Amino acid sequence: MSGGEAKQMLASQQQGPHPLKGEKAPEPSRSPATNDKEVLFQSWALGPHVLKNRLVYAPMTRCRATNPGLEPEDRHVEYYSQRARGCEGGLIITEGTVISETGHGYPFVPGIYTDRQVEAWRKVANEVKSHGAVFYMQLWHVGRTSHHEYQPNKAPPLSSVAVKVEDQDVFLPDGILSKMTTPQALCKAGIEQVVKEYRQAALNAMKAGFDGVEVHAANGYLLDQFIKPKPNNRSDEYGGSIENRCRFPLEVVKAVGEVVGFDRVGIRLYPFCTDQQVDDNDPIGTNLYLIQQLDKLGISYIHVIEPRVAYNYDIEVSHKSKTNEHFRKAWSRTFISAGGYNCKKTIDVLEAGKADLVAVARHYLANPDLLQRWRIDAPLNKYNRDKFYSQGNDGYLDYPFLDGVPQSALHFLDHKHQIKETGMAGKF
Repeated sequence: MSGGEAKQMLASQQQGPHPLKGEKAPEPSRSPATNDKEVLFQSWALGPHVLKNRLVYAPMTRCRATNPGLEPEDRHVEYYSQRARGCEGGLIITEGTVISETGHGYPFVPGIYTDRQVEAWRKVANEVKSHGAVFYMQLWHVGRTSHHEYQPNKAPPLSSVAVKVEDQDVFLPDGILSKMTTPQALCKAGIEQVVKEYRQAALNAMKAGFDGVEVHAANGYLLDQFIKPKPNNRSDEYGGSIENRCRFPLEVVKAVGEVVGFDRVGIRLYPFCTDQQVDDNDPIGTNLYLIQQLDKLGISYIHVIEPRVAYNYDIEVSHKSKTNEHFRKAWSRTFISAGGYNCKKTIDVLEAGKADLVAVARHYLANPDLLQRWRIDAPLNKYNRDKFYSQGNDGYLDYPFLDGVPQSALHFLDHKHQIKETGMAGKF
């Protein structure tokens, strides 16, 4: 499809002006489905890109960068190559990738702030794009969910306020469990520095060959620690009112969009999140304001986690008002929904127009050819939760396609290529 055709498709998807006070947005135009699965395989224009289907490979922490420089390795190339071969021209979003030295809080997570990391990611991006996938990098700073052992000069981690996550353990770089460290509250100069780091990380991602970036503002990490009034009890221009609490994430998105293009920027949000001891007594009001401001900036998409998941587990939704439909109605461009999706739920939400794209994590992780399996109703591989965050190649490269484990993965699975485990398993 040509660039002109992509623009035409994108224009046809626009939902009109920003709806007011919960007014239902017009549905995006789409060709009628002739069977219950055809909606999965319809094209979708995402900024300057045309996706060949509506399924998104969700960002998932995997903790496999075991080298001292926290650079992607050859097995990262194989891992993402497998998913690119199976995604049939869809969107793949990387694991959360750390923007700076202060952004770390989990062991063996790759970064995007050194030249060597950029070059290592370039190998991954080249391989993924050779299979026709669209590849976005998720930009991550964990904020206070860290420990001083991860920080430069063993300084306290960064956050909105100096309030510790109580009674929650973190794995240190050597795999030992420890309580999180009391953070330091970012001053205005510190906030400006982090904004610059997001900006540079986005530039580095594009230098490495990525098609775009997603700003991670969910799950109780740094930006979410500003968005939500718990813990953010600041009294300056970055705390208090909804407008003030959303100021920092909006500054980040604006800085990133100005250097890579707003049509290549997305953001991940979790309005109802209570992970990492964050909370909001008015999540709908907060996130409607935030989404309205993001819409004005013209970013490509918002990626919103359903309230039915916490961490990587399914949970019961306590009240019918806990729904992302509030935010779908307030958004005029691509809306990605994530959280506990199977084939039927994915089809239902797409057919109902409640999302344009659906991000799938656990089932996609365990089934690189998930689209084909859903297409023909093939059985799914079971995911191995104990290997989500381990360092070995099993549970990482050994999930078979319908025709078996790829030959390219076999040498990684040989005993001599296995990595010593730390015992972290699926415990995050």
